[in-house]
Parts: sequence; structure tokens; C-alpha cells
Amino acid sequence: MPGTHFPGTALPIIQAPMAGVQGSALAIAVCNAGGLGSLPCAMLGQDALAAELRAITAGTGKPYNVNFFCHRSPEPNPQAEARWRSALAPFYRELGIAAPDAPRAGGRQPFSHAAADVLEAFEPAVVSFHFGLPAPDLLARVRRWGAQVIATATTVAEARWLAERGVDAIIAQGLEAGGHRGHFLDPGLAGQTDTTTLLRQIVAAVGVPVIASGGIAEHADVSAALQAGAASVQVGTAYLLCPEATTSTVHRAAISAPEQANTALTNLFSGRLARGICNRLMRELGPVSTMAPEFPLAATAIAPLRAGFEARGSGDCSPLWAGERFRQCRAIPAAQLTRELAGAPLPLP
Repeated sequence: MPGTHFPGTALPIIQAPMAGVQGSALAIAVCNAGGLGSLPCAMLGQDALAAELRAITAGTGKPYNVNFFCHRSPEPNPQAEARWRSALAPFYRELGIAAPDAPRAGGRQPFSHAAADVLEAFEPAVVSFHFGLPAPDLLARVRRWGAQVIATATTVAEARWLAERGVDAIIAQGLEAGGHRGHFLDPGLAGQTDTTTLLRQIVAAVGVPVIASGGIAEHADVSAALQAGAASVQVGTAYLLCPEATTSTVHRAAISAPEQANTALTNLFSGRLARGICNRLMRELGPVSTMAPEFPLAATAIAPLRAGFEARGSGDCSPLWAGERFRQCRAIPAAQLTRELAGAPLPLP
């Protein structure tokens, strides 16, 4: 089908890596349907990463993508942590629990030589990066087995930066997209825009394939992106209700609720801007707070609140990541969704 540029895939559909709401099962289903399935790896230790890669290898003979973050791991700041726990104190009191100790490190780890050690045994066809690129020696290890390297850009400046460093394709992440913003040159939002505008700007600015990401929920969106110059599209939110996703009960309920709220960018859950469905924590603290510790340390103080409220069936303190088009999510198999997005006929049973 026109638009695809990953050898071994039949459709120009990349399933966005979504940490916390998926594992290997979703990636396998998308790969077997003809798209490029993705595995989010930033929250996986070496043993868990190896186990998921073994599952994908056993579940599909198709190419797949593994995704890593490239952030700088911050040093914990006791003063900032104290201010953050103080801001969250009313929620701890409501649950009758104590605030956790200050974190030594965040739950999300940047790409490392330890992760590369695991990958080398599997040689995934595509390796993608969020928040920039890893150090040159790490990138060289990925290229050594012939992997295609793709990375996220949220501005033309970031796209040019990536192209200058030899990436094979660039993901143009528009403001509509759910989950963490991939910006890495400028933490502000002044230069960022919608997916269609960003796609056209980046296509005109670089000489590598560009992947449209954000606000893509149906076949018409895919067709429009390809016509605007995209080589492929990356889709995340649309997969959240698929049975192969591990989306939590409260997250699924928030997506499907008849009184569905809007989405907003927030830094409350991790310390970095990400788009999710508005909930009580975002309303009461404001979606963006200067008290939230640096990414990913803010998540430590949130974790017990999330667990406590989810045990009550509430998503009041949960990161309900979703893009602006979340109302169009459907609870259908991932293979069916993948082929519908691409306008491909479903295989005969």
C-alpha cells in the first residue's frame, strides 16, 4: 500500500508505543495484521524486556519497533519533593495513607548499554526514541545490526536536528497526540502546532520520511496524512480499548464515559507535559504545576494515590493518557482496527 517504508510491513500504520497500557500482545496483533507493532521499553528492566522480546519473536515473524526514552535522569531534590508531597497531602489524608519516601530514581529509564545488551540478542528491525537521541556510542550499537532508527520531533527545529544526525525517519508529533510530548530542544509549547501543519512543515524541511502522529483515529485521517506527504502514520489512542491492550478498568471507563471530559496537557503525573483526560487531580491542582518535580520523579508521590483511588474504582489520580480524538475509540480487536485504519480489506476467516 502506498506510504509504507518499513521492509516487511504491508500497511502504513505504526502502533504507537504506550507504556502502562500495553505489552507484547498488542504489538504482535498489529504486526500480524500488516502494520508495525511497537513495544514501549522505558519502564522495563532487563529481564522484563527480554521476556517481552521473546514473546514477540514467538508471536510474529514480522518486523517490530522497540521504543526508548532519551531523557536525562535528574538528581532528586528533597525540597522539591517536600513541596510536592505537601500539595498532594489532602489526597493522602482522604485515603488514610502516608506519603512515600522521596525517590532515589524515577520509574522511567533512558536508553542504556544494559538495554542495548538485551536488544542485540533479538535485533529488532526498528528502534525508536522519544526526547531526542541517545549518545553516539549507543546509537552506533543500534545501527550495528541494521535497525532503522526513528525519533520524535515536535518542531521543525527538532526535525532538522534529528535529520542532521542521520535518523531514518522522523515522527511528527502534533499537539493532538496523547501521552508524553516528545520535545527535547525547547520545553515550551510556543513553537508546537497541530499534526497537519507540523507534518507539512517537516516534510518541506528534511529529506527523510516523515510519520504523522496525533489526531489520527480513522481511515480518512490516514488518507489525509499520506496525501499531505506522510510516509506512514503512528496511532496510539485508537488502540486503548482493544482487548489486546492492558488499559486499566478506570482508564477504559474514562474513555467510554457518557459524560466524557476533554483532554489537557499536564505535568502532574510524571513531571513532564503529557496529554490525558482531565480528572480530579488536574482540576484541583491545575493541569500544570511548578511544584511537580522534574521528570520522571513526580510519579513516585503519585503512585500510591493512583493505587488507592483505583482500588475504589476511581481514576481521580490516574494518568488517563489519551489524544484529543479519544471519543472515537472502539473496543474492537487490534488487527481489525489496524486494517480499517489503512482501508485494507479484512482477511477471510
